[in-house]
Amino acid sequence: MEGRILNNDQDNQDQKNKASVQPERLERTERKSFSKHVIGGVVGILIVLLIIVGFMGYRYFDNATQPYDRKDNQVVQVNIPYGANGKKIADILQSNKVIKSGFVFEYWTKAHNLSNFHAGYYQLKPSMSLEKIAKTLNKGGSSEPIQSSTGRVLVVEGSQIKTIAKTVEKQTDFTAAEFLALMKDKTFIQSLAKKYPQLLASSMAAKKVRYHLEGYLYPATYQVGKKMTLKQLVTQMVAKTDQELQPYYTEIKKSKMSVQEIMTLASLVEREGSTKKDRRLIAGVFLNRLEAKWRLDSDISVFYAINSTKSTLTAKELQTDSPYNLRKHLGYGPGPFNSPSLTSIKAVLEPAQRSKNYMYFVADLKTGKVYYATDAAGHAANIEKVSKHNEAAENGK
Repeated sequence: MEGRILNNDQDNQDQKNKASVQPERLERTERKSFSKHVIGGVVGILIVLLIIVGFMGYRYFDNATQPYDRKDNQVVQVNIPYGANGKKIADILQSNKVIKSGFVFEYWTKAHNLSNFHAGYYQLKPSMSLEKIAKTLNKGGSSEPIQSSTGRVLVVEGSQIKTIAKTVEKQTDFTAAEFLALMKDKTFIQSLAKKYPQLLASSMAAKKVRYHLEGYLYPATYQVGKKMTLKQLVTQMVAKTDQELQPYYTEIKKSKMSVQEIMTLASLVEREGSTKKDRRLIAGVFLNRLEAKWRLDSDISVFYAINSTKSTLTAKELQTDSPYNLRKHLGYGPGPFNSPSLTSIKAVLEPAQRSKNYMYFVADLKTGKVYYATDAAGHAANIEKVSKHNEAAENGK
């Protein structure tokens, strides 16, 4: 009986053990099933994401291989510098907005064996295909900027080189940066000096000059042809100045002034006076001051010295340490401050009423009238007169 009881107990224990094992197996099975579902879901999501990324990548790449703008036929002049690699060239094209993606362009040209590019200036359009752009770059560009479409450049009387640069950029395919770089090109400037020695010899001999061609780009309208280079355009401007001065070179020589000095005074007269009469009188004042070894004291020179076009000057700016500041230094300074008209040049050669010994002048900016004086007291009285007139005009508004 005792043995049976033991067996029964053992059986009961086995039954209990079996009962406890079954839930554990079931739980493990459920966990495996859940894990498979999770993994399957994650894989499914990854596949979907890969499909989406792949589709978007394809769409991006396909879009980037299309022209930047099929409807835009405006010519963009692009400069590819010597030594530029494929990435640099692609970045230049993208920054000039003739391709959509520099990365795609670099990859596409390599894949199509079209990456053997050359330095130079190129006339490209946003409407061009990648293939056409690549083949154009393979052929090689111009050694200097070229005007791609007929244009006109108007140099206004009294314009400075920095202003002319902006005008050129606005009215042609040349950039202001290209123009200003050419103004510093010693080889080009020297070639012009050899071609026009009477005109430019004294400018080339001058020291501390900002631009040797400042004052020598004659104010006029210039036609810019399709195949004209920037050097040819500037040469036209210098040639025009030489042409205008040809009848006066003998007179300039007799004046004991150099062409550079004549052009410097003329550039001041251009901005200080508005009428032919006043320009001749103002020229006389400047010549009287130079003869007396006085400073010319022109604010025009200070504005140029600080490279500003604002309307007023501070006490500190008036003391700017620059050779161009003729409120601080005696003489003519390094050279012209702008491109003067022939009227102003002739005013310097033919000044008026020097016998009256005018040493001062002040202009009423409201009326344009200029007042002249022989001494400081008379000048002070004229300044007060102008001041009262302007004050009355302001109160009368």
